[in-house]
Amino acid sequence: MELNTDFHIHSKYSSGVSEKMELKTLSVEGKKKGIDLLGTGDCLHPRWRKQIKELKKERESIFTLGDMNFIPTAEVETKDRVHHLCFFPSLSKVEELYERMKPFSSNIDSEGRPRVDLSGEELALMLDETGCLFGPAHAFTPYTGIYGNHDSLSSAYGKFASSVDFLELGLSADSSYADKISELHDMVYLSNSDAHSPFPYRLAREFNTMKLDELSFEGIKKLFEGKKGEMIRNVGLPPEEGKYNESACESCQTHHTFEEAVSRDWRCSCGGSIKKGVSDRVEELSDLDGKLKETPPYLPLIPLQEIIAKAVGHSSPNTKKVKSIWQDLIHSIGDEVEILCDSSVEDIEKVTSEEIANLVKDFREGNVKISPGGGGEYGEILPKEDNRSRDGQRSLTDF
Repeated sequence: MELNTDFHIHSKYSSGVSEKMELKTLSVEGKKKGIDLLGTGDCLHPRWRKQIKELKKERESIFTLGDMNFIPTAEVETKDRVHHLCFFPSLSKVEELYERMKPFSSNIDSEGRPRVDLSGEELALMLDETGCLFGPAHAFTPYTGIYGNHDSLSSAYGKFASSVDFLELGLSADSSYADKISELHDMVYLSNSDAHSPFPYRLAREFNTMKLDELSFEGIKKLFEGKKGEMIRNVGLPPEEGKYNESACESCQTHHTFEEAVSRDWRCSCGGSIKKGVSDRVEELSDLDGKLKETPPYLPLIPLQEIIAKAVGHSSPNTKKVKSIWQDLIHSIGDEVEILCDSSVEDIEKVTSEEIANLVKDFREGNVKISPGGGGEYGEILPKEDNRSRDGQRSLTDF
């Protein structure tokens, strides 16, 4: 079966997350997006886990609410500040891991994304013994990604490096970035939203289309192991959109080449710290001479409301006009995935306008110019030459 999936989200029990991140809301909004399977996120949190238990259980690992399927997932931070994404075969295994982790965590009962006083190797041992699937979350993010803190999988996971099941790319990287690192060539790459709110420009802003042998933990495991199933495509932001794509000052957002940053000892002329960009970090780690892994296609897209806002000249995807156009498209054509990825440009134009239809087409074909993000500031979509009179705006806003 072919499914659109987003495995990395957060509940209202994680810090900095919308109170609207409830299972019922996620079920409704996820279907509007075109998602078939959502990770629950935060399933180690007792109150969130209690709500998951109240869902209809289809299998040990799959729960349903309305038309949405959920699988228990969680993000865990180890003592080296690296974030790890975990899949669980059942809620009983969630509870088993919770009990094992509790002595090593001061916030597991209060924070949806718990921090544990364990190394990556020690956490991996627990996950392996519990029968979980695991891998680095947003692997290239400077602060909490594995490659922001380590030079290799073995540096983070020790003897369990070969047990890592997947790699989550994160918002500032696409498949081509990971392809440059040979130790990742047996990995499945995941694109997930890390959503902190259920709005359509947050939830499933990155997602995966995959073919599973069965809708279950075992079906996902078989895909990760290369036994059955297929990754059809990754869909996500162009990496230049990410907040840390290029090396830039975190205070004034001035961008620096890698050579400039090194010569300045990573200190900007304004006195601020220059944060190393994902693109520069990947080049540091690259051990290949242009020979890249064959990977499923990566389709660079931004959320539909972002595209509409850009096309109509609005600075926010949350204006009344933008939301009205989005609703018209959803009601007339179908879910957002269908509109962005599969519907004809002509059908989009019939419902909206030539400008919106053409911008969707431009994204599909990779014909959009972006001023890269860096230093904590998202990238900016540049207007076409014949559209310079419009004000440029950020295509993404903060959480």
